[in-house]
Amino acid sequence: MRVIAGTHRGRRLLGPHSSDIRPTADRVRESIFNVLGQHFDGLRVLDLFAGTGAMALEALSRNANSALLVDKHVDAVRLCKKNIANLGLETQAEVWHVDAFAALSRCRTHNRRFELVFADPPYAFQNWGELWLAMLREEVLLPGGRVVVERDRRCALPVLPAALSSQKEMKFGDTLVSIFLHSSF
Repeated sequence: MRVIAGTHRGRRLLGPHSSDIRPTADRVRESIFNVLGQHFDGLRVLDLFAGTGAMALEALSRNANSALLVDKHVDAVRLCKKNIANLGLETQAEVWHVDAFAALSRCRTHNRRFELVFADPPYAFQNWGELWLAMLREEVLLPGGRVVVERDRRCALPVLPAALSSQKEMKFGDTLVSIFLHSSF
């Protein structure tokens, strides 16, 4: 695994030692960022189910302002912290050791809002409807912001809330990536 572009282009990222963490493949990450664009100047990024932190770190390499990486698994948290330190991004990236729903609630409490959210849970994750509602209820995603979802192609998403609209969908083998836009009010 490596950073695809930006100030840290080509730098290696540490990968998992167990199958419990499923990092986004370089080619999938590259395709996602090609769709999102090359410049992330000033964006605040939330990486739910962060795993290795590769998605948030890629955004930081492309000039995102800050990133919050969230994972409930201790091995993933350690891996995120090591990758952040190896890239020297400690002042821009923060790691929370909580589940996604607790993180969304905490974000509201601390008035943390984001223009870009990555959600790449384990493929067995089934709580998409609850995740959408929590993200909107806690006002974590700013209007005009985007959510990038990575999931097993056999996993159907529930009907999207009216505030989210589908922007793009890409298939990579068993992986389906969807990008949603939070409509402005």
